[in-house]
Amino acid sequence: MSTLEEHVDVGVPIDKAWDSLHRVENYPRFVAGVRDARTEAQGRAHLDVETGGQVREVDADFSDRGGERVMDWQTTGAPDLMGSFSLQPIDQNHTRVQARLEYDPDTLRETFGGPKGFAQATAIERLVRSDLDQFKEYVEQGR
Repeated sequence: MSTLEEHVDVGVPIDKAWDSLHRVENYPRFVAGVRDARTEAQGRAHLDVETGGQVREVDADFSDRGGERVMDWQTTGAPDLMGSFSLQPIDQNHTRVQARLEYDPDTLRETFGGPKGFAQATAIERLVRSDLDQFKEYVEQGR
């Protein structure tokens, strides 16, 4: 498994950032490739993800670590992905959002296509960085 960690500092209080991460239906606004997303029963989410011109359905389980401001997630089928979002207050009006992604490079490539090796790692880093930047814009504009 490979692990990627990225973070972004957002200009909103931690409660606003936390609430925004839990609105799965808004993920298409800041997560590349997500065309539709909805919350389902018992901490599950369903996402329609477009990659390489094809739409794939992805289901994931979400859970919160009580009081820690950490949201863990894991896909329930292929591709096998897991990760977390953790939030730390910087001050009253600023929050650090840390994204962690754990993935098997070969499985990810088989499912979504794309480059191999170092090029794949670089592409995933750029994608996660872009998603975090889009989240920053989304949450700071108060959409």
